[in-house]
Order: sequence, then C-alpha cells, then structure tokens
Amino acid sequence: MEKTCERIEKWISEKTKDARARGCVFGMSGGLDSSVLAVLAKRALGRKALGLIMPCESETKGRELALDVAKRFGVNVKEMDLTRVYNTLVSILPKGDETSRGNLKARLRMLVLYYFANSKKYLVLGTGNRSELLLGHFTKYGDGGVDLLPLGGLYKTRIVHLARYLNLPKEIIEREPLAVIRPGQTGRGEPGFTYEKLDKILGDIEGTEMLYSGLRDMMNVRKIIKRTEHKRGVPDICVF
Repeated sequence: MEKTCERIEKWISEKTKDARARGCVFGMSGGLDSSVLAVLAKRALGRKALGLIMPCESETKGRELALDVAKRFGVNVKEMDLTRVYNTLVSILPKGDETSRGNLKARLRMLVLYYFANSKKYLVLGTGNRSELLLGHFTKYGDGGVDLLPLGGLYKTRIVHLARYLNLPKEIIEREPLAVIRPGQTGRGEPGFTYEKLDKILGDIEGTEMLYSGLRDMMNVRKIIKRTEHKRGVPDICVF
C-alpha cells in the first residue's frame, strides 16, 4: 500500500505542476473515497489541497465524519451548506424524480468546486474509483465533472485497503464500503452486486485478475459498461 500511496501522491503533484495550477480542490462527504483522496491530496500538496464540505439536504453524519478526517490529518477545509440554493432551484423547476433531484445536487456541488478552482487557479480532483467509473455509477457533469481522478485506476476494494493503511477512522471504513451497488443509477432492473463480487467480475473482464467465473453476471456487467460508455468520454461529434 505504501507504494500505491506514493505513486498517487506523486501523480497529483506532477499533474498540478504540469497544469501550472497552484493547488487542488475536492469535495469531502465523509465517505470512504473522498476521505482517502483528502488524505493523499494533503500529503501531496499540503495546505494547497482544499476540501469542500457541501451538505445539501444531507444527513449530519457525513459532515461530522468529514470534519473528523480534516482535523485528524490536517486537511484544509471550507464548509458551505447548499440546501437553500438547491431548494430555490427546485422551486422554479418542473417536478422531477429522485434521480433528477440527486443529479441536480451533484451538479450543484460541481459548480461550487469549479468556482473555487477558478478563483484560486486550482484543479478539481474527483473521488471516483475504477469500479464506479466503469459502470457509470456517477453523475455526468456532476461528481464526474473533474480535472483529475487520482483513484480512478483502483477498484473499490483496493480503496478499502488504502483506507486501512492510512488509518482512517473505523467508522468510515465500515460505513457500507462494500454495500450493494446498482449500476447505471437507475435501480430498476439492474443486477445488484456487492463491491467485492463486482470487482472480481471487473477483474475478469479487464484481464487484470481471474477471480470469478459467473458468465451470466459477466455478460450483464459488460452490457452496463457498454451502455454507460458515453459518460466516460468526450461528447460524440457529427463529422462532415
């Protein structure tokens, strides 16, 4: 784990310098991925790593855990409650479903992250891991709207190992890190997988590891990866 941490920290530092940016900014939710990222970014950039805590109709536990991580590891943080702004937007928009409202929150946070990034000449770091990226388990132009993805090459189960190595609070590590994921964010008709099972399937598909032999599950995951491809690339252009 030490070499993995060092590699990510060096990568963050080099990418920041290459872009001639002064630092990096990222969201902190109190979750596993954002907490691991915050610690690694702090180790890479010191006070030039800025975490934003942005509750938006959120339960208070996430905020408390994010503040705890910031205090324990000396992460520079700022807090902004976006609930009032979000409610104002919802009040002038047509009624939407749970997915559209959730995506609106993610995109609102992205706006704030880039406001700070632009004003400070920082880059925006994303918290996405490889498991979620491959299955499109993120909001396009929301938490997927970032400049760099330091954890994007690691499956979710590897992030858990990193969290333990970094001595993150036990409550964060055990806060459903391997819970059931329903890819594609639709929930309906999607196969449910624990991250442990999902990562084994992805390892087989990508040829990095051969740990799983369920052909039907592999075919379902391949279909999801194919269907969500548009979320991982630049927009297609109609070429003349």
